[in-house]
Amino acid sequence: MALRLFAERGYESTTMDEIAEASGVTKPLLYQHFSSKRALYLELVDSVAEELLAEISAATAAASGPREQVEDGFAAYFRMVVTHETAFRLLYSRSSSANPELGDALRRVEDAIAVAIDPLIAAGLDPGHRRFLAHAVVGMAEGASRHWVETRGERSDGSRDARWLGTEAQRLARRIAELAWAGLRAVHAD
Repeated sequence: MALRLFAERGYESTTMDEIAEASGVTKPLLYQHFSSKRALYLELVDSVAEELLAEISAATAAASGPREQVEDGFAAYFRMVVTHETAFRLLYSRSSSANPELGDALRRVEDAIAVAIDPLIAAGLDPGHRRFLAHAVVGMAEGASRHWVETRGERSDGSRDARWLGTEAQRLARRIAELAWAGLRAVHAD
């Protein structure tokens, strides 16, 4: 419930009273588990980030080659976006970036994803160049995801069943992977 409320309303607009009520618990019980709203929010961010990183790592590790690593990594990312939209909204909420501590937590998530992507980028580049490109790839995925979420990624008939969502995640991954693969293959060491 807290995840949904933070994702829908933002950090500042969500209260512990609302979280307790939506969760069907008392506010004192909520405070037994989390010392503050900030602690609860940061724990949710960490949990979602760990799940996303685990999915990306598993997908890229199972790929048969570099091109497949790119598409499979994006597919894992977009599966989270289309099937766990509230989690995506939590990680990429602009309302939290105004708060320095919360903004830092969200930047750490982006950095962690870039660190996971870095080794998948072509050998022969210096570490700073690879890290820069890894952040560019993260930004590309985030931007495409924001667009998909904002336009609701709806089918023309308005439905969003699980089968369609899985197909949609793969379609998004293929499209972004084509762009990323073409771009990364053209990168040369300076």
